[in-house]
Amino acid sequence: MIRVTLVQLLLLYAVAFHHTTRRISRYPLHLGSSPEALPDSIMTLSRFMIESTRSNPDHADLESLMSSIQIACKAIATNVVSKAGIVTLDGQEHYASSSSSSRSSSSSSSSSSGDGSLSHADAGQAIFDRANSVLKSALRFTGKLGVLSGSTAGDNNSKSNNNHPMLIEEAWNSKYVAVFDPLDGSDNIDAGISTGTIFGIFTEAEECLVDFGEDVSDSARQCLLQTLQPGVNLVAAGYCLYSSSTVLMLSFGAGVHGFTLDPSIGEFILTHPNVKIPSRGRYYSVNEANQHKWSNNLQDYFQDIKRGRGELGASYTARYIGSLVADIHRTLLYGGIFAYPADSKRPKGKLNLLHEVGPLAFLLEQAGGGASTGYGRILEIVPKALDEKTGCFLGSKDDVKEVEKYLAR
Repeated sequence: MIRVTLVQLLLLYAVAFHHTTRRISRYPLHLGSSPEALPDSIMTLSRFMIESTRSNPDHADLESLMSSIQIACKAIATNVVSKAGIVTLDGQEHYASSSSSSRSSSSSSSSSSGDGSLSHADAGQAIFDRANSVLKSALRFTGKLGVLSGSTAGDNNSKSNNNHPMLIEEAWNSKYVAVFDPLDGSDNIDAGISTGTIFGIFTEAEECLVDFGEDVSDSARQCLLQTLQPGVNLVAAGYCLYSSSTVLMLSFGAGVHGFTLDPSIGEFILTHPNVKIPSRGRYYSVNEANQHKWSNNLQDYFQDIKRGRGELGASYTARYIGSLVADIHRTLLYGGIFAYPADSKRPKGKLNLLHEVGPLAFLLEQAGGGASTGYGRILEIVPKALDEKTGCFLGSKDDVKEVEKYLAR
């Protein structure tokens, strides 16, 4: 079995993205910093994985995967998200000239403006594509994955509705399947809204010994569909939040731990050990513009908790960012409920079950929370398609149970 070192992975990564971003080889983080050079009191993610593998040898391959995921998160945070708005499609930095300080109303179209800047829609798509390439390249060279499936920007807008799973060369020697959303919230990135990467890892249930590559044949797709598994089969899941700080939350099925990126040393540091979500919170997070599309029972639930007529006996406060990872992160830390329910317009829901809701549901449950469609446990749903959607209620266990009671009336 070929083992790829972090240095080799970084070199492969730099070559793969030379045409995507010409500045990727000037990676500003000190990735060569050795965890051994840090004080013993500082727990880095690398050290955490080493110790986890010592106590559980079955995590040896997960250690390699997590090394690749954390490198991808660092690259996305530093070379993709932080440069949104100043980097054009060819990787060149763009700054508006004094003569272009005002933009015409036509700039809201989907085409690029004459000065090289991108419209809102194209900027979000370009950033999403770059993050997608970073994550795929980082994961495909681990030698531990046979199937890699990611959501597309089409899950969040009307430009596309295709998922592009990838079968990779090491399929004959693999044991894991990775699913991910490379950059949730990318369509709002021009406004400086927090974004995030979501990932989940399954044990490969059936080998797909077919040709590998970006394009998936019909026979390969059928094999991929047979690998679809419910969330209860996840062996690891997490997300990376790109905001005022870069935070990586993850679980290997025995609790949730959070790591914050320290840019001065280029390492994720343990800052949120053994995260436990409160059993009940006082916050709700939902897009209330969709209220008229909800069932009467669901409307009653939100009216009651807002007015203090729910089980808590106190009024809830609205906290809605509109970026999935950011809303989930706040809910995980402070408690309450995040909802993106099915409605009359989207009777099957909007969020992707395999790439988004499943991994987040796994994480919330590992933190002691709940994850439901409103009618049943999300992790027990067996996906029938890569792009299957679902409604969801994620958050404090008692809050999730309460909304289920309303919907069962």
